[in-house]
Formats: sequence, structure tokens, C-alpha cells
Amino acid sequence: MVKIQNLTKYYGEIKAIEDVSFNVSKGEILGFLGPNGAGKTTTMNILTGYIPSTSGTVRVDGYEIMEEPREVKKRIGYMPELPPLYMDMTVTDFLDFCSALKEVDKKEWKSQKDDIMELVKITHVRHRLIRNLSKGYRQRVGLAQALVGAPDVLVLDEPTVGLDPKQIIEIRKLIKALGKNHTIILSSHILPEVSAVCERVVIINEGKIVAIDKPSELSKNLGDYSRFTMTIAGPEKKVKELLQQIYGVKYIEVQSNIKDDEYSYIIEADKDLDIRRPVFHKLAEVGYPILELKSLSLSLEDVFLQLTTEEKEVN
Repeated sequence: MVKIQNLTKYYGEIKAIEDVSFNVSKGEILGFLGPNGAGKTTTMNILTGYIPSTSGTVRVDGYEIMEEPREVKKRIGYMPELPPLYMDMTVTDFLDFCSALKEVDKKEWKSQKDDIMELVKITHVRHRLIRNLSKGYRQRVGLAQALVGAPDVLVLDEPTVGLDPKQIIEIRKLIKALGKNHTIILSSHILPEVSAVCERVVIINEGKIVAIDKPSELSKNLGDYSRFTMTIAGPEKKVKELLQQIYGVKYIEVQSNIKDDEYSYIIEADKDLDIRRPVFHKLAEVGYPILELKSLSLSLEDVFLQLTTEEKEVN
């Protein structure tokens, strides 16, 4: 649905992004991540036709943004971090205004409008002035304007910024629901939000793409070891001695004493070795049962920090 190839953008002599390339499939929710100044906003502004690129191409549903900008813009709904709202308009008047700007057929808009307001749950405030709405409802109106014209692609920049926890959960659910009928590119600094909503992530740093993958695959590909947490019934000193004898085990740390001789351990092992069976057999020989075993993968936050501070490239 969206194909971005070799995008480069200069502001004078400053290179904002360099050779940025990634695709977004139809119906996919893609997370677009990067620290401040990494090039996220520049990339989204080029994608939505706000600014031109210095070189490279953007295609949406086969249309190139520089060659057929009107066709591309018909297919994109954009919600900036600060939605462009007219505070002296009512919600209905504002959405009608957006519909006219997007040249939506009047008959189509008549049937669309109620559906959009119902979807984002602003029907009951439709006649209120936007300036009198809470931050959460203003965000919903901003999302509603992005949906005007039934675009195939939604570009959402920090859609939950400034919202309280309850509002954040509501907007997340709404984004997931929208993903059933729209291709979505979501930029957010709230990494648990991206993990909860997005199927794939693109991470940009210093104007270059440093990773493209599913969050779970990024966790597997980064790091030189695998980590586990285990709860084992047995004397701490003896258990540690036995675990240290297992090939591939690099580090053992007692996390807590649960009760009597039951301890929780964090164990790190060589990345490509599965130590679960050797650990089971070694402890079974002496009758120390494993009460719990969990794999500890890197969180998206760990991945993000590693990629944007160490500039380690993963593809």
C-alpha cells in the first residue's frame, strides 16, 4: 500500500534523512520510532505531501507523491501531534469544513459523517465548540478529521500525547479497530503503546533506518545472550554450583528468597543455546524441582535504547 524508497532530505546543508526505505502492507499497523531529531517528522511530512524530498520516491496505492499529489492525498488521512483544529467551530462544522477541503462528494459525506463520529465517540459533543472540549475529545476530533473521505492510509503522529491513562487505553483500542479497515503508520514515544498496537516497527536514528522487524524478532536478534527467570526449590549455594556446571550458562543471580529453600534466579546463557533441558536434567538428578521458568526477552524500550545509543544495525 505504501512504498518509500531512498528518501533523502536536505535543509540547506543539513541532511535530515538519508536513504530511508520501507514498505507498509495493506491493513498493517506499523510503528515508526526514533528519538527527537531522528527524522520521523520529516519522513511523515514528505509522505503526506507537506514538503518535497530532495531525492527518493513515495508511492501510495501505486501513485507517486510528486507526480500525482492529489491522488496520494485522497488516500491519506493525517493526524499531526497537535491536530489543526479551529476552536471557534463546532465539531460538526469543523468536520464539514474538512470534508469540503478534501472535496468529498456531498452525498458520500452525509452517510460518512455520522459513522465517523460514532466510531470515535464524539456524537454527543457534535454541536459543542471545539474550544470547550477536553484534551481527550480534541484528540478524538483530530482523529475524526483524519478519517474524513475514508482514506486507505492513516498517519498518526503521537495520537495519545497529553491524555490520561483511561483516554490512552480508549484511543489504543480505537486504533486497533481502525486497523481492520485502514493501513496505519503510528509514531509514538510511548513504547508499550507501540508494542500493544503495532505488528511491525521501523526505528530511525540520525536520519537513517536502523531496524525494521516485528518487536519480538528485534528482541531475539539483539544481544549476545538469552535470559531466563527460574524458581527452584533447593539450597541456594548448591543450586548455583550445579547451574554453573551447565555448558553455556554465563551468569546467575539470586533474585529473591520466596520461602524456606525456594529461590528465584535470573540466568543468562549463550544466545544460540537452549539450556532448559540440561538445567532440568541436572537439577532432577539431585531432586531440586523447577517450580517456574520464564524466558525474559528484551522489551521494545531495551531494543530502542540499544539501537539509538549504540547505533547497532539490525535488518
